[in-house]
Amino acid sequence: MDTNVSSADGRSVIRLAGRFDFNAHREFREAVDQVLKSDGLREIQVDFGAVDYLDSSALGMLLMLRDKARSAGKDVSLANCRGAVKQVIEIANFGKLFAIS
Repeated sequence: MDTNVSSADGRSVIRLAGRFDFNAHREFREAVDQVLKSDGLREIQVDFGAVDYLDSSALGMLLMLRDKARSAGKDVSLANCRGAVKQVIEIANFGKLFAIS
């Protein structure tokens, strides 16, 4: 999986590409740590536009991000969820935990 982080106007976007699974945990965690250290940040968006697969460990990583962000007073949203990724997120009822666009 590839990650790219960009920040502007109080929002950071973590763009993911490829397979979001257990093998991506270190890279995702590094991106999360980078974003959470940013000053003046109010929102974190995870962009799934280029993700073709995610598994239960990816869902766990998203929950970890949500908990860490909440402790830091930041909101988390998920964007560009489609296809199989959208199905997994819907089955897991993540619409109740995250804003999804």
